[in-house]
Amino acid sequence: MTYAVLTDVSTRLGRAISDADEVAQVEAWLSDVEAIIRARVPDLDDRVTDGNPAEAVVVMVEANAVVRKVKNPDGKQNERIDDYSYGLNSDYARGDLFLTDDEWELLLPSSGSQDAFSIHPRGMRDLSGKWSPPNYSTSAGA
Repeated sequence: MTYAVLTDVSTRLGRAISDADEVAQVEAWLSDVEAIIRARVPDLDDRVTDGNPAEAVVVMVEANAVVRKVKNPDGKQNERIDDYSYGLNSDYARGDLFLTDDEWELLLPSSGSQDAFSIHPRGMRDLSGKWSPPNYSTSAGA
């Protein structure tokens, strides 16, 4: 069973989903997006139990991924009818189920100490609060 259900998608979509074929399709997409998440986060249930991420966040992420698919199942990037044109950026026009980088960050929040551009020296003693004299080396020729 998925965290998000049909009514979560329907509410975010802003319309009822009542046609039997569309109901089956949305439920299949919900299962697919959860499989995508579980492939990267196999301990999802344990994380949700621990509250990181919250269950409401998982529901939102799953439902929003399916809403994108419902709105653009064929992956159209541009549509033009007479003077009217409509376009989507390339990510949202993919036509497949996907999670954005922001959604992955919601599901897998960093601990703060493992950021990509952080420097964490290894093997140094903790000298915080202690004065340590500089280590000057002298050479015989100086």
